[in-house]
Amino acid sequence: LAGGPGGTQLAATRKLLSGLEEHFIVVNWDQPGAGKSFQAADFDTLTPETYLADALELTAYLQERFDEEKIYVMGESWGTLLGMWMVEQQPESYHAFVGLAQMVAFLETDTYDYNLALELAAENGDAGTVEALREQGPPPYYGEGVTGKVTRYIMYLSNYMNNDPNIGGPGYDTFGDIGAVEYGLYDKVNYVRGVLSTMSVLWEQLWDVDLRMQVPSVEVPVYFLEGRHDVNAPPYLAEDYVETLAAPHVELIWMEHSGHSPWVDEAGKMMDIMVNTVLAETAR
Repeated sequence: LAGGPGGTQLAATRKLLSGLEEHFIVVNWDQPGAGKSFQAADFDTLTPETYLADALELTAYLQERFDEEKIYVMGESWGTLLGMWMVEQQPESYHAFVGLAQMVAFLETDTYDYNLALELAAENGDAGTVEALREQGPPPYYGEGVTGKVTRYIMYLSNYMNNDPNIGGPGYDTFGDIGAVEYGLYDKVNYVRGVLSTMSVLWEQLWDVDLRMQVPSVEVPVYFLEGRHDVNAPPYLAEDYVETLAAPHVELIWMEHSGHSPWVDEAGKMMDIMVNTVLAETAR
């Protein structure tokens, strides 16, 4: 379950996580409004419930096609919210949930991001960013301009992580991914268009999300893989959630050389965890 909302990782996951195919049938899904599914979204009616309903339909399709009673679900960033909703709603369909850069409380996360970006910009003498952030004020935002306001501080923090020497890995190969065989010409255009269009509709519907209150328990094992140096989804929220979440098994695994994308920054370690921890502990 890619992040975003509106993100697509068809090519990136193939290139970085191909080793998983030795142990799993790996399925990537372009969610409504993302990449190859851009045309599948009615942006006038798009809601979080749309994604959940579609995700459960996809689950049923995979169970039937591959004759499996249960499947594994993995989400990154926004996809971790969707994944937790899935396993809460229909636990009998899933072996386990794996959250990469687990999102917990949407408004609390973005308020943290806004304040940190403002602090870093001030320290760096970046007067333009400071002025822009102060002018827009902290979240929540509604109506026209949501995407621009949110991306201003999120991208500032992403650039900060790109320059963090504690974070390893190859980083994102955005242009290489867009040029990959998974995407036709129209899909390449929608690679970025999908993120912008989906964020403008869905982001303001997520401000009230707080899994600590709304999903206090699930009936499947849960594994959170947290980048030690993530500043987009502050790990302290995942730590809080682990302390209160009731589940058959709850485990927080630190990715010591990762930021917001452990599956990119430490792909080898992530695949090892999927095989020798998650699969080994839950397969039956």
